[in-house]
Parts: sequence; C-alpha cells; structure tokens
Amino acid sequence: MQATAIAQPNIALIKYWGKRDVERNLPAVGSISITLSELYTEVSVELSPDLQEDELCVNDEESQSMLPRISRCLDTVIGAARLRARVTSRSNFPIAAGLASSASAFAATTVAAAGAANLAYETEILARLAGQASGSAARSLYGGFVELKNSADTIDLTALRDVDSWPLQVVVAITEPGPKATGSTEAMELSRETSPFYDSWIEQQEQDLDIARAAILKRDFAGLATVAEHNCLKMHSVMWASRPPMVYWNSATMHCMQTLRRLQGEGCKVFFTIDAGPQVKAVCLPGDAEVVGQALTETPGVQKVMTSGLGPAARAVDKA
Repeated sequence: MQATAIAQPNIALIKYWGKRDVERNLPAVGSISITLSELYTEVSVELSPDLQEDELCVNDEESQSMLPRISRCLDTVIGAARLRARVTSRSNFPIAAGLASSASAFAATTVAAAGAANLAYETEILARLAGQASGSAARSLYGGFVELKNSADTIDLTALRDVDSWPLQVVVAITEPGPKATGSTEAMELSRETSPFYDSWIEQQEQDLDIARAAILKRDFAGLATVAEHNCLKMHSVMWASRPPMVYWNSATMHCMQTLRRLQGEGCKVFFTIDAGPQVKAVCLPGDAEVVGQALTETPGVQKVMTSGLGPAARAVDKA
C-alpha cells in the first residue's frame, strides 16, 4: 500500500492564467509548456489502516498548509472512502517561488496515489486528475513539449514534440528563493475580477497558441521566442493592472531581462519567460547554454543559476 513517483516541473511558454471554473479547477485558456529534466519532485504515498488523519512532510518538515489540497487530491484519485495516507515530498529546487513546484508535486502525488491504491489509469485520465489539484500539474504527466487544450467540459493534452526531437536548454535564474506573498490561485481570481486587460488576454490566447504550436512543429526558434516573450509580458500586464496590483518581479528580474536582451543583440539564441514569481527562465539552444548561464550568474541580484534540458513524463519509481 505504498508507492513513489517522480515528476518534473513544466514551464509554460504560452501561459495559463485564470480559471473558468474554480470549483473544478478548469483553466480559462489553453497553454503550451516544456517539461524540465534536472528539476524534480519525488513523492511517496503510504496508505495505512493505522492512521487516523492524513500526514504530509515536505522537504523533511511537517506541512499543514498544503495538507488539505493533498488530501483532496488523494480523494480524487483513490476515493473519499480510502485509508488515510502518509505523504512525503521532496524537491531539489525552491518551492512556492514561481518555479512550478505545485505542478511537479501534484503530478507526482497523483501517480504515487494511484500506485499505492493499485489503480491503473491511462495517462490522459491521470493528467485530468492531477489538473483538478493544480491546473499546470496536468502538463507534467507528459514529457517534452505539451499543449493543454481547454475543451468544453474538461482538459485535453497533446504531446507536440518529445524530449529528443528538439533538445532546448533552460537556464533558470533564482532571484528570490523564498515563497511568494500571493499564491497563483488567489492572484488569478483577483485578475479576473479587477484587471481591465483580462478579457483581452482571454481573447488573444488562441492566436498565440496557434503561432507557438506551428513554431514548435517547425522547430522555428525565432518564431517561438517572439510569441513566448510576448505572451509572458501580456500575462504580467494583466497582473500589474489588477487591484491591488500583482507584481512578482524584483530588481534582479529586470536585470536578468536586460542581460538576455544584451545576449540577443550579440546573436545568442535565447528568450525569456517568467511565471508568477521573480525567477527568470532563459530558453536557449544547447550551444548557447553555457554563455547564458555564465551571463545570468554574473547578473546583479541573481542568487543561483540552474540549467536543465527537457525532461520526461511523471512516472512511478521503485524504491525497494
């Protein structure tokens, strides 16, 4: 009655921001992401008749704040009449800091819960179950380039390219490792309710998805770079125009963007994307990763740089 799974975070190039159904956690827009390889979350789920309540340990510390969401995820995967669970989670990167830690955590929890309960689900179903806990977690059930399509009453996922067919690199600049002040779910609702740009964001998303999808299928780096940066800046414009404004960036975030603009001017094949947090992700061709990593390391305010290739889907692992 125990299983362990590993899942990688995914970085959205065409962003998911906003929910059309909060109760079912359905996103307001589709999205396209890349799954990373070097960053990961490992989750073990043990179902036990000796437990009276669920338990959660995150990076060797008891976590009560995340426990209700984890318990709901277990209920969704296994059923509300299940045995109580002891859940242990460990990540090798900062959590709750705008690095998609919830995506990897809930993707791994979903896979581990199904394994602990000896339940066989198709990947598409597991992805939908994970997406009920965290909208971006569904994408971590797939590797490489992934599109989440916002269908009428559910979500559908499509693998656009596998890990090896376009081996881009992602250099992550950590500018603040601590948790962000406002969680994404709360910030999304604030944007939906108060931002004058929110409706335009929704209306323009399909066009961005079409452009990015075509660029990925053609391996058109310049085309993908242009639409990804544009989509990122639009999302943050929606946040900034909310009341109160949601500004996740810090001065180092801006310095990183200036560094990447300089590298682009020097002919380096790189572009930036930034999620709901201050960390900057620089996506580049493999031959430029070392230069990008060194430049971001030397950028004022950057505390740590992590480099990753594209990674595999969430999966069960044998801990015996």
